[in-house]
Amino acid sequence: MAASDAAVVPATTSPSPAPTGWLKAHATFYGGADASDTMGGACGYGNLFTQGYGTRTAALSTVLFNDGASCGQCYKIACDRKRADPMFCRPGVTVTVTATNFCPPNLALPEGGWCNQQRPHFDMAQPAWEKIGVYGGGIIPVMYQRVPCVKRGGVRFTINGHDYFNLVLVTNVAAAGSIRSMDVKTSNSTGWTRMARNWGANWHSLAYLTGQALSFRVIDTDGQTIEFANVVSQGWKFGQTFASGLQFK
Repeated sequence: MAASDAAVVPATTSPSPAPTGWLKAHATFYGGADASDTMGGACGYGNLFTQGYGTRTAALSTVLFNDGASCGQCYKIACDRKRADPMFCRPGVTVTVTATNFCPPNLALPEGGWCNQQRPHFDMAQPAWEKIGVYGGGIIPVMYQRVPCVKRGGVRFTINGHDYFNLVLVTNVAAAGSIRSMDVKTSNSTGWTRMARNWGANWHSLAYLTGQALSFRVIDTDGQTIEFANVVSQGWKFGQTFASGLQFK
């Protein structure tokens, strides 16, 4: 990994802070007790252990996933004792998870099942779910709220793709956790080029960027903007990851 300085610049739009109240949802779990089979997912993070997300992760239903715009967001979740069977609820405990995957609706079931388009639902990695629920319950009503993400180290950029199709995975984002928009600038240009969300936390550019030093301008979903100046060093290769020296606050 390479490191670079970055600059915080004023947001171009008014911030939209995460909701502070508790909201109702339901939660299930998937994967095994070690969460080894929950790797990958619709956000594109790959190995969740090496990326630093571990087992505190969840797949979101359609209404929460928002076509990938929620990738990286963090949620505090507690079993809802007012609605849950007490024998399947762990009282007084919360767990914070990161959105790393999508829980699709099951169109073979009435109304699309638990992860239908309108129902807020968390399909959590089993170790995270068992912090708040008892295994035999299978599904529990929960209360949740979006919270700031706490991360160690800087934002990371992994470059994949090929010439004229650069796919940049953005990981380890603190605060909002998720990205609203992203621009790129090369060492050979003076202006910014808008990137597009390709899928999940992956953003693409169709410009020729190969080998040039790259800067990124990133706006998170709460409206904070950071410019990562020359975060990708000249002569980079596809598959490399570069870490910034700055984080969202």
